[in-house]
Amino acid sequence: MAFRENLLQKIKIDELAAKVLASIGPDGSESKLDKKSMRDLLALSPYAPRRERDLDLYVNAANGVGEKVLVLDNELPIYRTSVQDVVMRKSPEVREMVSFRNVIKILKDSDVKISRKVDSLKAVQAESIARLDLAFGAEDINDLRRDGIASLESKYAEGIDEALALFAELLGYRTPPKPFLLPHCTTYVSLYRNEKGETVVGPAVAFDRRNHRLRLTEEQFGAFDKERVERFHAFAAGQSPGAVEGAAVFERLQAMVLSSRANGN
Repeated sequence: MAFRENLLQKIKIDELAAKVLASIGPDGSESKLDKKSMRDLLALSPYAPRRERDLDLYVNAANGVGEKVLVLDNELPIYRTSVQDVVMRKSPEVREMVSFRNVIKILKDSDVKISRKVDSLKAVQAESIARLDLAFGAEDINDLRRDGIASLESKYAEGIDEALALFAELLGYRTPPKPFLLPHCTTYVSLYRNEKGETVVGPAVAFDRRNHRLRLTEEQFGAFDKERVERFHAFAAGQSPGAVEGAAVFERLQAMVLSSRANGN
């Protein structure tokens, strides 16, 4: 796949992993794993589906050190052993429980279980991303800029959103926390927490879908400062001066990505 498609797939992998993570509860809770999102994530991973008895299994045999078998249940365990061994341990038949050795394996699986729950999710997420070629050159970023400007000029909102998502991924920008969210706006920000524990956002880019206005600012806004939060809202709504606007936003984003790469980030 081309760089753009690979980057879009990485964004999708991360979004699916976030959905699954939100559904994983602590031990002893009644939380149910979001199996649909996990299946969608596994479809983008090196794990192949396999149904055995009453088990939904996913097998990764491409790591060179033996099979890894994931069981799609609330615990989300991953085993490094054979499919047959996992099936016997997780869904034994009466004839298999006659053996004392098998009973020990059924009661204790720590000899082959390598992860569970969040650790298993992170492993699948990392293995899925590792399959993607995310290397890029200056022309790849130039293509993103051109596509973003073309979408802006044709008032194609979905194209603008996609271009912004791609640039945000490259720059490490995120959707802002609640105080900075605005309805009808697609917004991405650089996000960090200062020494006071205050959430600070900026630089930031905002696309007001109602007015088809795209803006970028390099100002920083602290969440503890009501006036700063109001200034951010004014920026996103196109009511404050000093921001880059229109096609120049994509030109600035391109320069920021290439500058970040030149600096080894």
